[in-house]
Amino acid sequence: MLRHVLKSQQFDRALLLELFRETKVFAEKLESSHGKEELRRICPHRLLFTIFYEPSTRTRASFESAAHYLGMNCFSTENARVSSSAFKDEPLENSIENLCGYRPDVIVLRYHEEGGAERARAISTVPIINAGDGPGQHPTQSLLDIYSMWKDLHGEVDGITALIGGDLRNGRVARSDVYLLSKFKGIRFKFVSPNELRMKDDVLAHLREHDVPYSETENLEEVLPEADVVYWTRIQRERMTEEELARFAPLKDRFVLGERHLPLMKKNAIILHPQPIAGEIEPRVKLDPRARWKSQSANGLPSRMVLLTWVMNRFPHFH
Repeated sequence: MLRHVLKSQQFDRALLLELFRETKVFAEKLESSHGKEELRRICPHRLLFTIFYEPSTRTRASFESAAHYLGMNCFSTENARVSSSAFKDEPLENSIENLCGYRPDVIVLRYHEEGGAERARAISTVPIINAGDGPGQHPTQSLLDIYSMWKDLHGEVDGITALIGGDLRNGRVARSDVYLLSKFKGIRFKFVSPNELRMKDDVLAHLREHDVPYSETENLEEVLPEADVVYWTRIQRERMTEEELARFAPLKDRFVLGERHLPLMKKNAIILHPQPIAGEIEPRVKLDPRARWKSQSANGLPSRMVLLTWVMNRFPHFH
């Protein structure tokens, strides 16, 4: 079904819905001791490598937890630019070639430059899962994001209006989310960002090519009442030069989702965020029942469990 998971464009609507249905089953199995025992029999003694050239909390922890609940073993490298031979200027291709020699079953890779996952795939003898490649894409985050929408909107993703806001120029998750959501019928996008941090032209060209309507604005209040999903993101400080940081610092306070915005939203809308949150959402918004980023993060466990089984062709047959 899947050999590698590199970018959101790999998935079509039918495959996404199949993944969501299976993710729901895995999530239900995780709720009981018997279910957990069933899950641990799916991939016994398989080996996962998580190789991260950039810091991670949720992605790395959820993949390693996913491996645990599937009965796998795991080897992990965090901040590989410092803690691996990359510090000695070893090219990524050399590292992947050598790691494959240790016979892992899957490599989950986070790389600091766009295209890292594709470079790894070209040399790897085992499945590569892209856990974020610089400002490029983060498909596994987007899969759990769209699953969260599907779950919280009771399976009704077709026809929604998705408001995506914040740093859209540098936000790899926002890019991946747009590519995935555009697979559904009747989707409309509202992009909210400073003009300097607007969505890149390649994503907008994709929407135009597939006749997906979108608008761009700096005025959150203007489009918030239309949104079924509000997907908010942080300023990607790590992807900016010192000069850019100084220039964009005043913009940060202008693009904060706050308590004053809540009355403008639909009563059944949901608010999502890939995290970490760095001041772009006021703390009191978390108290609103429409704020779903805690459950969104938790959805990463069953979603990534399903992906691991798919790339290893280990399809469970639950009784």
